[in-house]
Amino acid sequence: QEQLVESGGGSVHAGGSLRLSCAGSAYTFSGHSMAWFRQAPGKEREGVAGIRGDDYTKYADSVKGRFTISRDNSKNILYLQMNSLEPEDTATYYCAAAHAPIYGPSLLLHSSYSYWGQGTQVSVSA
Repeated sequence: QEQLVESGGGSVHAGGSLRLSCAGSAYTFSGHSMAWFRQAPGKEREGVAGIRGDDYTKYADSVKGRFTISRDNSKNILYLQMNSLEPEDTATYYCAAAHAPIYGPSLLLHSSYSYWGQGTQVSVSA
């Protein structure tokens, strides 16, 4: 059973920055697809950013130019750098992993992923 552990959430004012981290096993980071999702109260979980083993990345339109996903396979850590945060970014953020390459829009699709972390809360005030 893969275990993913997120950290780095917190409360910031609009315009601020946070960096989320997701630690996993060496197997999880062995070149497969990973992503960040978020879920706000009363809303469905949505894909924010995804990264394949070949370092191809994909972002939701709402975060393009503000968020950056990256991975450090030597440390088995996935990152999400979030800049210019807005109140609409308030949500619980989850990292996810799949033991297969994922192509196209499916990289941000919830059903593409088998392994999930417990989530970390991000709150952005106006």
